[in-house]
Amino acid sequence: MRGTALTRLTGVRHPVVQTGMGWVAGPRLVSASANAGALGILASATMTPGRLREAVREVKARTAAPFGVNLRADAADAGDRVRILIEEGVRVASFALAPSRELIGELKEGGVVVMPTVGARRHAEKVAAWGADAVLVQGAEGGGHTGEVATTVLLPQVVDAVRIPVVAAGGFFDGRGLAAALAYGAAGVAMGTRFLLTSDSTVPDAVKARYLAATVRDVTVTRAVDGLPHRMLRTELVAALEDTGRARALVRAVRAAAGFRRLSGLTWPQLVRDGLALRHGKGLSWSQVLLAANTPMLLKSAMVDGRTDLGVMASGQVAGVIDDLPSCAELVERIMKEADETLARLTAVR
Repeated sequence: MRGTALTRLTGVRHPVVQTGMGWVAGPRLVSASANAGALGILASATMTPGRLREAVREVKARTAAPFGVNLRADAADAGDRVRILIEEGVRVASFALAPSRELIGELKEGGVVVMPTVGARRHAEKVAAWGADAVLVQGAEGGGHTGEVATTVLLPQVVDAVRIPVVAAGGFFDGRGLAAALAYGAAGVAMGTRFLLTSDSTVPDAVKARYLAATVRDVTVTRAVDGLPHRMLRTELVAALEDTGRARALVRAVRAAAGFRRLSGLTWPQLVRDGLALRHGKGLSWSQVLLAANTPMLLKSAMVDGRTDLGVMASGQVAGVIDDLPSCAELVERIMKEADETLARLTAVR
């Protein structure tokens, strides 16, 4: 396969992105993805600025290939983190929420490629107008916070709406999916769950085993964790959260906020400002903002501590069709081989 607009823009060998999954996309996974020719994205939301700089340098010590960092556009210290990326020569900045025009401008001036994640056509049009270099479009099949529109419906809308490279996310795990995304006009695909389930992922073995045992019917969307639609594995904990009263959930959320503050290095005023930004950006009630504090700590319980009974496991629907744990190098090589074979078969059809 020849290069695409994504490979030319970012300098990677293959049009595949490993997404910035919280507690999962650390230096080991990111560097392994980058060495395999994909665009590895480092998750930084739970890091202090100092730890972010250390993690970036650790990735650079492990690979000479380009990689990216995922940032929270609404974080109180977003500007400080942007400057770290520029100073450390990071190639790509990705965002889960649309960054401001000012943040995009600062990153581009510093030589960083800006690639926000969006879940609607209008959001893609907005960040493109503000100068984003590419956009990652996640359909409803994707893990974590998700929308309602399937990738096969959302992707062509965005491809038709913007004139920058579009990366497709949500429902991708193999070379056939990459070929399909290219046929829709995308410049590549992004995958989270598929990279989580590799031998290079630091997620505990017991958690990986839970994912591998899941069927497509074991992946659900719930609002019980933080008040927003969140795709994850259905577990006993998820069922318990859905049955928990609002008062008990809020008490737990306040405790979780305190824990997240210590991990992220944010002060209470910064945490409050982040809450205000989230409330305004998502139109949430204060109860939902407090519930949102559950997410980082519940994810940590599973993805770091290995507690499938106490943590939640964000998951794309593709978990139900994944049954192995290849290395990142094996995975990317397999995807590219399958994509080439698929495209060759389609070319032969006349």
